Amino acid sequence: MVLHGPNLNLLGVREPEVYGALTLAELDASLIALGDALGVDVECHQENSEGALIDRLHAARGRAIGVIINAAGYTHTSVALHDAIKAIDVPTVEVHISNTYRREPFRHRSYTAAACVGAIIGLGADSYRLALRHLVDRVRKG
Repeated sequence: MVLHGPNLNLLGVREPEVYGALTLAELDASLIALGDALGVDVECHQENSEGALIDRLHAARGRAIGVIINAAGYTHTSVALHDAIKAIDVPTVEVHISNTYRREPFRHRSYTAAACVGAIIGLGADSYRLALRHLVDRVRKG
């Protein structure tokens, strides 16, 4: 399961100098295609509200072999998302398109990363693809 947080529906339009020209639909299509190549189904969701992201995380419990989450602005503020990631007991990787450490100081702290098995930041859309490959490898290795 891939979860995109607030404002990521504006990929390709919002600050392309930071986030690139790729749209969310194009990103999702590339992840679904990679999932097909790796032999897994990829389900993508974008939510602007914190509660909806938590509901999606809860829905992953017992269903998904892994979660990729870009909590966007909630990364730096949400104890509730941190707690939801821990509660579902599904390997979760945090991703960010931009290098959050090269941005404003408030973006240097992630509440959600501490609940995740790893974080991949600053590699554009490849952050997502690397996370997907990692989760599939992790499950196959047992």
